[in-house]
Amino acid sequence: MPHGRMMQESRLLEELIHTRTQELNRINSAWDEKIAAVLNADVDPATLDNLSLRAPREDYYLLRLISEHPKATSKTLRRLSRHPYSAIRENIARHPSADAETLTRLSRDKAQPLWYLVAFNPSAPAALRRELQVRREQLATAATP
Repeated sequence: MPHGRMMQESRLLEELIHTRTQELNRINSAWDEKIAAVLNADVDPATLDNLSLRAPREDYYLLRLISEHPKATSKTLRRLSRHPYSAIRENIARHPSADAETLTRLSRDKAQPLWYLVAFNPSAPAALRRELQVRREQLATAATP
């Protein structure tokens, strides 16, 4: 690619990134810094909780990252488990730190079949896991011709 064209495309990409960053900062100020904090493996669980409390409901990406973070606490996950974005609830249904009450509620979600994810979550109560695995087996048997 000619040098001039490469420089033009590079400037265009930088402008697009800048514009998108401004849009994201309008949703949630200092967005990129908050994302960097969540992506840090050494982030403190209290920081994740604080970020989840302060994040606007429409910041789906930040909240989704928090919901899948290994250091997210059951308290943070419980609060996020009521978020309307399905990917957040899916992350919590499979998260090992989700508490029994949250997993039980998610397994009964009528809007989304999260029960399947809960069935394989080792943190789900044993009785609930057995119930959901029986359900899975019954569905598999019913689907077999």
